[in-house]
Amino acid sequence: MRSRSLSDWLAWQESLNPAEIELGLERVRLVARQLDFSPPAGAVFVVAGTNGKGSCSAILEAILRTSGSRVGVYSSPHLVRYNERVRVNGEEATDTALENAFVNIESVRAGVPLTFFEFGTLAALQVFSQQECDAWVLEVGLGGRLDAVNIIDADYSIITTVDIDHQDWLGDTIEKIAAEKAGVVRRGKPAFYGDKPVPKSIRRATDRQGATLYCLDETYSYKVHEDTWEWFGSNTKLPHLPIPPGGSEDQIRNVSLALAVAEQYDCALLEDTETLAGLIATTRLPGRFQIYSAKHQWILDVAHNRQAAAALRDKILRLESTAVDSTTIVIGMLADKQVEDFARELAGVTNRWVTCSTGGIRGGGAEQLADCINELQVGPAMPAGTIEQGMEMARTLTPEGGRILVCGSFLVVGPALELLGLY
Repeated sequence: MRSRSLSDWLAWQESLNPAEIELGLERVRLVARQLDFSPPAGAVFVVAGTNGKGSCSAILEAILRTSGSRVGVYSSPHLVRYNERVRVNGEEATDTALENAFVNIESVRAGVPLTFFEFGTLAALQVFSQQECDAWVLEVGLGGRLDAVNIIDADYSIITTVDIDHQDWLGDTIEKIAAEKAGVVRRGKPAFYGDKPVPKSIRRATDRQGATLYCLDETYSYKVHEDTWEWFGSNTKLPHLPIPPGGSEDQIRNVSLALAVAEQYDCALLEDTETLAGLIATTRLPGRFQIYSAKHQWILDVAHNRQAAAALRDKILRLESTAVDSTTIVIGMLADKQVEDFARELAGVTNRWVTCSTGGIRGGGAEQLADCINELQVGPAMPAGTIEQGMEMARTLTPEGGRILVCGSFLVVGPALELLGLY
């Protein structure tokens, strides 16, 4: 077993359980009890939400590290390398560290059919424990209540936003989805919600747990000015903050939420305003409204649901104007996504779509995606097949100096970043 490469391990894990998603904690708890890891001496921060988890986790990680803390971050999915999912102090876990963790899991698994995500979650916890991280920042993969991350008790429960997504697993209303995400809240521990209005099910969950709920415009707030913004916490005011990369209000909300969490964890983390300003100005994840200019202006964004598409549209409209007929969208989406809602949000920035296939159990085909978009009558959609073929078609169709937006899935944006030489 120890001779398996990381890629071999990952391929084997994908074949082990036919369900890519199988919510429930019983399986992963059974295996976790047999593994040798323990929570950090500092705190566990669990981050759930429909959108913004990655950005919130990244800025929280950066803030925590300013105190000298050793911080482990678990996130998903990845863009290019699986190792992106497990970071210690900003560095991706090595192949060897992950392979050794997988060996340990397999040695105690005793036939329990873990999913790909459950394997990865247990591996991340082992790596963080072995490398003696002072704080863990754990992103929920899907939902919260039944997600594998939820086997660990959060000291700080964070919910970024709630919107319609993953209805097959979480429910078909905001309140049902919010109730699932609120499953990460723990008795007597602080909980945070980074958007408004606050779903009633989140308030009910925190009330049941006796948890203090910190909410935007209730216990913390921000105010945006022309070139700066200011943040107001329970006992802290931070003026003249730089606009985060991307320049959008959803990014300011993500940073604002991370600041609220940091203040409650250790208000001293917010004392060095110069360092904080530097972190806010520079902390950015790849594939989040990433702009690259060559013969065309490329915009790469992992937006994959209605709420994220609306935010993406607003960011594009704030850029220098580009004619609709000079803009092409290259899109690929998983088969369980609400394509109609997503496409309608972006209809105003283009009248030309190029569709690509995404792989895996939940993958969607280029032909089916094109048919769906064409039925909406938001501009012609042409199936291209692979991501590389889609990008080449977009180059051909888009006038030089025009705009090409690549979006819809990590499985599209990751390869696009590689093909453009950006990753």
